[in-house]
Amino acid sequence: MDLLEQIKARRSIRRYQQRQIPREALEMIIEAGTYASNAGGGQRSMIVGIRSAELVEKLGRMNMAHFDRGRLIGSYVSGEQPSVIDDPSIKNGFYGAPALCIVFAQKDFLFSIPDAFCCAETMLMEAFDLGISSCIVSRAEETFDSEAGTALLREWGVPENYIARCFVTLGYCDGEYPKAKPRKENRSRIIE
Repeated sequence: MDLLEQIKARRSIRRYQQRQIPREALEMIIEAGTYASNAGGGQRSMIVGIRSAELVEKLGRMNMAHFDRGRLIGSYVSGEQPSVIDDPSIKNGFYGAPALCIVFAQKDFLFSIPDAFCCAETMLMEAFDLGISSCIVSRAEETFDSEAGTALLREWGVPENYIARCFVTLGYCDGEYPKAKPRKENRSRIIE
């Protein structure tokens, strides 16, 4: 499958089997993230991978602790793969995924958010190529905004001038893999 076909085929998965991904796959996904496009080639992002389903569950609940539904613009994501936006009863922002990557970036760097999301997107494509399902989850900054969160960052050796920018959930799709939504019209232009 060529790259454009892979891009068209990959979906954000929010229902996971409890089967853990192989460590070697996680290492490859993280390696892909380290090769993502980044501002000025500065390589300022840092990735922490987690293969403990219990710790991912704990972090998923921390991710939802400060979730403010009042800031939502959209109100529907998917019936097949419901989001916390669709279902207020979801209390784990990582949807039961057994593995997770956290992408950190320098706090005061102008391009830290774009760098982190380029890193995450590159990891998604490597995961898909390996047959592993994934989803980018935001609300990263506030996830570690507590004593418990700060203690974890210290334990993991995350520098104090770094901040969590996004997460990549990893696992195997529970149920049928979703089909593509129809593309909205008028989303692109070519000017010559």
